[in-house]
Amino acid sequence: MNSFGQIFRLTSFGESHGEAIGGVIDGCPAGLHIDLSFIQEQLDRRKPGQSKITTPRKEDDKVEFLSGIFNDITEGTPIGFIIRNTNQNPGDYDTLKDVFRPSHADYTYATKYGNRDYRGGGRSSARETVARVVAGSVAKLFLKENNIEVKAFVSRVGNVELKKNYKELDLNLTDSNMVRCPDPDIAQKMIDAIIAAHYASDTLGGIIQCVITGVPVGLGGPVYNKLHADLGRSMLSINAVKGFEYGTGFEGTRHTGYEQNDVFVKTDSGIRTKTNNSGGIQGGISNGEDIYFNVGFKPIATLLREQNTVNTKGEEIVIHPEGRHDACVLPRAVPIVESMAAMVIADHLLMKRLDKI
Repeated sequence: MNSFGQIFRLTSFGESHGEAIGGVIDGCPAGLHIDLSFIQEQLDRRKPGQSKITTPRKEDDKVEFLSGIFNDITEGTPIGFIIRNTNQNPGDYDTLKDVFRPSHADYTYATKYGNRDYRGGGRSSARETVARVVAGSVAKLFLKENNIEVKAFVSRVGNVELKKNYKELDLNLTDSNMVRCPDPDIAQKMIDAIIAAHYASDTLGGIIQCVITGVPVGLGGPVYNKLHADLGRSMLSINAVKGFEYGTGFEGTRHTGYEQNDVFVKTDSGIRTKTNNSGGIQGGISNGEDIYFNVGFKPIATLLREQNTVNTKGEEIVIHPEGRHDACVLPRAVPIVESMAAMVIADHLLMKRLDKI
């Protein structure tokens, strides 16, 4: 499966150290103004080499649109694009071509397909997510026209946690620091933890929270088209993601039904809920409240230190990987989470329109 979405649909292609990563966006309505500077800005948020806590690998990640856009306006036809890989060091992986790296997809890919691109993991590399950010940025522009906004931020790195409710935060401060946490004091502690992990040749995981505002009532549906199910699937498709929860999630399982229920109230703006433990989704359908969810990322599997493993012959060996790698993926994953969420909401918004035809 190299395609995602039902109506607003991305099909991506390319490998980490191939000529380019690219894709085709299908189903985007005609007449949408494409702000190229906004799309590049989103790619710059994801690209490597942007700060001292990300991989030093340098990629400009300049997108080239090949079709579907004329005079910066979508034509309603497939939007083709590529991002060329300009800073490749495949030689960094020569010593790993016959090695199954711990917690990587090397063994599963080799066993399933009989052939694998060992240069950075090939198709399994997180470099593929650059195509998602392009498509997600187009989706964001579409959602903006419908007064819907998607914002994500880093809420935990290792054991350093931002414990405030998102409503207490100014999410416009998210990009004011390199770790993309909207609380400056907690952000600095996160940065310090990432730097310490880097110097220890280790890595850290954590949590990204995403908030979607302005979503109308009625997106999603029974039984296998539930909005939260598609959001969960989209997040779990991102490299290094190990968990997804929306609303109060697992913490809500500690509550009684009386504590957890969202009571309906009549307001000047219509029917609302007094609380939002449901995370803006009930019965798989959006209820008009903010949608919010957490995405858990594992520590990056590539460690620049010795580890035991086996090679393709089944021999036990010791490896000491080289190359340019992040000590923590979370700062660069924020735009990826936003992009996948934006594509899901755009897809369901278009499906809702078809429901009325």
